[in-house]
Amino acid sequence: MEAISIYPIGYVVSPVDHVRDMPSGGVAAEIEVLPQFQPALERLEENSHLWIQSWFHQAPRDKLLAHPRGDLNLPQYGVFSIRSPGRPNPIALSLTKLLKVEDGRLYLQRLDAINGTPVLDIKPYFEGDIIFSPRTPYIRGRTRSSHQEQMLRRAIAHHQEKCHYLYLGVRMAVVADEVFGHLNNPELLVDVTGSPCLADTIQGLSRARLANPARFSFNPSATLQQTIWTLPNRGILTLTWLGQRDIMECADEELFSMDFKLE
Repeated sequence: MEAISIYPIGYVVSPVDHVRDMPSGGVAAEIEVLPQFQPALERLEENSHLWIQSWFHQAPRDKLLAHPRGDLNLPQYGVFSIRSPGRPNPIALSLTKLLKVEDGRLYLQRLDAINGTPVLDIKPYFEGDIIFSPRTPYIRGRTRSSHQEQMLRRAIAHHQEKCHYLYLGVRMAVVADEVFGHLNNPELLVDVTGSPCLADTIQGLSRARLANPARFSFNPSATLQQTIWTLPNRGILTLTWLGQRDIMECADEELFSMDFKLE
């Protein structure tokens, strides 16, 4: 095979030094771009989000099969089918929010690369990168709390602000996921009554569209906050908020009136 020469354009500066200590989703980090490449940062701050390509130098390169997140309870996949760090060429692709650029250093909201990781390339995230409702494997978090944290990060990325109804939408989506599985199921219908922020959050988490296929509907209301999830031949789940304000701390039965009917 023909050899390919590749060299770092910078290095990650992170408070995390070991892979085992990296939390899911990463941590606030920086990239120090080498002086000879800093002219390439011109006008980078016009972008809110970046794709970071890095070299996971501590990852094994002899893996062709892996369990997602190393969880042996999950099915095994070929490493080209999932985002396993171990792979023949451990090139990592991370999407992150750019906070600022200063003196050749990028300040990032989150990055899942440890301190000293070589950075191979930096590319802006464009609107054309969006696939709103992709087909993906259904891989849940190991625990409810970890799965809820994943959903929270996705909700914030979609809705772009933390608000009361975003948290409510996350909790509703977690319950619906536990009942029906993958929320990006083309047969799962979602009806939202309530705040536009609740509707936006639920649509972002379920990837339900108004057409092709028509899975999503919204009815504005200042008083009722409710989602109805319908999966043909399975059932109908209705979640109605009871008004509790400590949304992320309440038990499900304290937070919602829940009704499930077999179909």
